[in-house]
Amino acid sequence: MDLTALTIHELHDQIKKREITSRQVTESVFHRIETVGPKIQAYTTLTRDKAMAQAEEADQSIRSGQTITPLTGIPLAMKDNLCTRGVRTTCSSKILENFTPPYDATVIAKLKDRGFVMTGKTNMDEFAMGSSTENSAFAVTKNPWALDRIPGGSSGGSAAAVAADLCIAALGSDTGGSIRQPAACCGVVGMKPTYGRVSRYGLVAFASSLDQIGPLTKDVTDCALMMNAIAGHDPLDSTSAEIACPDMRRALIKDVKGLRLGMPKEYFMEGIDAEVERAVKDAIRLLEKAGAVIKNIHLPHTSYAVATYYLLATAEASSNLARYDGVKYGYRTKQAKDLLEMYMKTRSEGFGPEVKRRIMLGTYALSAGYYDAYYRKAQQVRTLIKDDFDAAWKEVDAILTPTTPTPAFKMGEKTQDPLQMYLSDIFTISVNLAGIPAISMPCGFTKTGLPIGLQILGRPFDEETVLRVAYTYEQETEWKKRKPNL
Repeated sequence: MDLTALTIHELHDQIKKREITSRQVTESVFHRIETVGPKIQAYTTLTRDKAMAQAEEADQSIRSGQTITPLTGIPLAMKDNLCTRGVRTTCSSKILENFTPPYDATVIAKLKDRGFVMTGKTNMDEFAMGSSTENSAFAVTKNPWALDRIPGGSSGGSAAAVAADLCIAALGSDTGGSIRQPAACCGVVGMKPTYGRVSRYGLVAFASSLDQIGPLTKDVTDCALMMNAIAGHDPLDSTSAEIACPDMRRALIKDVKGLRLGMPKEYFMEGIDAEVERAVKDAIRLLEKAGAVIKNIHLPHTSYAVATYYLLATAEASSNLARYDGVKYGYRTKQAKDLLEMYMKTRSEGFGPEVKRRIMLGTYALSAGYYDAYYRKAQQVRTLIKDDFDAAWKEVDAILTPTTPTPAFKMGEKTQDPLQMYLSDIFTISVNLAGIPAISMPCGFTKTGLPIGLQILGRPFDEETVLRVAYTYEQETEWKKRKPNL
């Protein structure tokens, strides 16, 4: 039996019955990392010694009869923008290449409390800026389904690691689709929670009003288990919502009878890949057959989402990344005549091209004479986009769309055209602007064997309905059983 191919809940059942040990699972994962990992390049840092110690601690807890959690002894990977005490956290950037945080992000602390095993930190687009994980300063992660294709981004390392069984599940971050888009490209489940549902404390900031941490898993049940572990109010995060978190497992029921599911015409526009459109519409028909009521809805300001996002996200990035100046921590240039030159050379040498591009765009949008024309106007349009969703919730309980307009594209295909790269997130960006929850899950494959993602959007703090629809669809299909041939 290949332990690495199993889900969290399958492994938990066997660990709890003492049929297997956490050590056996962890050793199996690292054996697969050694044999398959070089093809994928999903990790920036491996933590084998720490993982084996955590696995032994989990096994000792089980042997002593202590109560264990669904995550006790389960090997999980963490995106490399989540601070981990004593473990390098680079954001896949030269400027943080040797940074080791003195504290854990809240989500890491929560997972530690539940006895997880950390396999390592996963590769990403530098500072989470990108849609393909080609912007990393250290490696280009490959898609396990086709090694000449991108895994999506910016959480491409986490998604590829889950798809290739290089961990059992992973955490990523989602600013404009960076969990859902790689989940779709790699054929796994990825959830972006409601803004404020999961603490951002210890997440290295890209765009603070948009960033959210969420899970990437092999199935919907594992997604619910991971959400139970990481969600909840955190006094260390001023944007954390003081709203009680339900047990997400309650949503795992195969029943959508009477649920009103919206189908926005703006997400089935001209130019969408024909195979993607067909697979998503087939999924919608299946849910209708299962008893859901499908309603055509209108989200009129969707076409402004990309422009709005790239004004707001770059403006916030310009502010957040100002801290990397070579003075306090991180990379510092070795050749500078004075303080100003040290600032300039440190940032010029430490940041990659995409990060520099976004800092410049954001600085321009915030500059005197342009603030009202660009940044303020973008904030106003963001409100209109949120109002569109608020109006939609009066008609429907959830919304169904494609996750991406195309399947995973080839390496290098869009790196020379940033605008084309930005448009690959066109179906995910509005969710972050509105702060609502959404999940991506497999809904089919192209003729060439590339995964296609279905996106399910929900009301604020209604992850339960999103998971319920996702679980019902998953139980009616066989997509989760397909594995890349590695």
